[in-house]
Amino acid sequence: MEVLVPFSTDRPKSRLSAVLSPAERAAFARAMLRDVLDAVAAAGAEPRVLATGAVDADLPCPVTVDDRPLTEAVNAALDARLGDGGDGGDDGDAAERVAVVMADLALATPDALRQLFAAGREADVAIAPGRGGGTNALVVGRPAFRVDYHGASYLDHRRIAEEIGASVASVDSHRLATDADEPADLAELLIHAEADAADAGDGGRAARWLRDAGFALDATDGRVGVERE
Repeated sequence: MEVLVPFSTDRPKSRLSAVLSPAERAAFARAMLRDVLDAVAAAGAEPRVLATGAVDADLPCPVTVDDRPLTEAVNAALDARLGDGGDGGDDGDAAERVAVVMADLALATPDALRQLFAAGREADVAIAPGRGGGTNALVVGRPAFRVDYHGASYLDHRRIAEEIGASVASVDSHRLATDADEPADLAELLIHAEADAADAGDGGRAARWLRDAGFALDATDGRVGVERE
């Protein structure tokens, strides 16, 4: 299965600007991207980066550059691989499936992705929702399906699937629901990456980048956050 990994090279991770400089945000985004690509490949799929511009990194997979907004770029990529579903007719027997996995899912594991891919083989559309109603990953097997990443996209994608008569599977996965958009998300990444390191000897590139940049967990106020040394 081909997995599209959208990646913004234009002001990446702007909502982390309170804690990271522009150069740091770019480096952190690249570290998360590599974590996602590693997990996708280890899950037995074929990653392809869908970037808004040239990627300043040596990546282990093909890169397609499309500077259009996320929704337009992903829909064009789905059309190129599944064909244009046109009027939304009964195309549910399409054998090919294409996945879209966001580049900031630094906690994604091969097992979590295999769960998503398995759901996508059973349903026309499989969705892994993010916290706050977004769509962090999905598998599409209906050419008539269109993504719309604005607002509460998880609900929008369920509605779009219903409108074309496509079956939907929702994948409840903490690993795929956790993205790194806000400063508070960094704590979640460090917590679980440290557990991973204890179990497997490797906490992931993004978590190592944060630790090397001086970030550490802070629970002094009764809730876990991050502090920077």
